Amino acid sequence: MPRDSRYTVSVEPEKDPSLPWLLLVHQLPSEPSAVRVKTWRRLQSVGAVAVKNSVYALPNSAETREDFEWLRAEIVSLGGEAMVFAAQAADDVSSTEIRDALERARQDDWRDLREKCEQALADNAADGRLGEDATASLERQLRSLRTRAAKIDKIDHFRVSGRRDALGALEQLERRIAPRSDERPASTGREIGRYAGRVWFTRPHPGVDRMASAWLIKRFVDPQARFRFGERIPQTDDVVPFDMFGVELGHRGEQVTFETLVAEFGLTEPTLSRIGRIVRELDLRAESFSDLETATVDRLVEGLRAGFRDDDGVLLEHGMALFEALYCSFSSQAPGKPE
Repeated sequence: MPRDSRYTVSVEPEKDPSLPWLLLVHQLPSEPSAVRVKTWRRLQSVGAVAVKNSVYALPNSAETREDFEWLRAEIVSLGGEAMVFAAQAADDVSSTEIRDALERARQDDWRDLREKCEQALADNAADGRLGEDATASLERQLRSLRTRAAKIDKIDHFRVSGRRDALGALEQLERRIAPRSDERPASTGREIGRYAGRVWFTRPHPGVDRMASAWLIKRFVDPQARFRFGERIPQTDDVVPFDMFGVELGHRGEQVTFETLVAEFGLTEPTLSRIGRIVRELDLRAESFSDLETATVDRLVEGLRAGFRDDDGVLLEHGMALFEALYCSFSSQAPGKPE
């Protein structure tokens, strides 16, 4: 009995780096038309470009292979046919044309994002303090633009030049609704030097706020910090309690411990405000997230808590490594940083 080609598995893409491109070759049923629209949108979402009719290309990598294999399976489930190949262009000109097409597509994406950011800034010119309604509206726009930026960044395989300008415009918009320097909670002027080599005490089985706070302490306040866990705070001079009920370095209203530490020690690193927003939304269980990264951090933290349920020290160590990686990633995306 002949095999139904709709259920034929794709050719496994080779991992040979000399084959720089992945090609998705597909054929869709003529009806319903919604299948074609859905497939086209999926191809756009993974950043693929058309090289021929029904042939789309992406750079060859583990991530793009996963994207195309996922698309292939979906096309087959919709009644179409699809195969994935790793390929080498016939000549340098063809390879250059594929790369140019991918770069043009991402330049257009970043240009559109930058223009939307600039329009939002123009509509909310910095001629005074924003009112409550204007701030809420701008925050909604900002959440949408952050989500869009994260999606573009994921498929910008060649880091096109327009990326820097778009992220710069997005940062300007973030500063527009962020508290001004003279409106931020005043620091109590804690001297970082007085906190060297201390024991930092917190509750057992750390979650997102304690992980992020411990990372902040070790990274910016006390590189020799030692961490201990318990429900009762030891009454010794070298112990600094944090993220516990009733202590100074803990929650303050809607401000989580991470943000309290930033304010108390007068830390001004711009990336910390972005991390602080993620920690606050997760720790206070916000109804919606401002960034795609927030949901990812949530899953990773919960995975760590499940995997290291019986070892608070190892759990905290892995949680701190997670926030170090997040910090390095955000810092590398900042305008003016080398890419």
